[in-house]
Amino acid sequence: MRQAQHLALAALALSLTPAFAVAERDLVPTLDRSFDVCPDRPAEPVWMQEIPLRQAYQRVLVQDIYRAQNLERVVEIGNCDCATRFPSWDAAEAMFRESYASDERWEMLEASEGYNRRANAARTAAKAICDAAGNW
Repeated sequence: MRQAQHLALAALALSLTPAFAVAERDLVPTLDRSFDVCPDRPAEPVWMQEIPLRQAYQRVLVQDIYRAQNLERVVEIGNCDCATRFPSWDAAEAMFRESYASDERWEMLEASEGYNRRANAARTAAKAICDAAGNW
């Protein structure tokens, strides 16, 4: 009985293999970013897109600042229109330049953790507001 079950499972797995192979071939990676929610959101600043891989932690920190600021702003004003949820990157860039640009890598990583905690703390309330506005 056990051997029959194993053979049946093996046959099933083999019959599904071509479907998985076809599905994998249909995946086409792209760098083109399109969004269902707020599709006109501003692009990251060029310097962030061109940052060397060894300094990617700087880009991540600015992204984390941006996310935390925006989620907190949504909660603070109780509004989740696209301009509130995805404003320009100016405020996040300014915070990075004023407070972190000369920091060591480990200091930036610690700051990223702090901004992630802030964003996560605001996320639930922001999600409720944005869900109601259709912008989540």
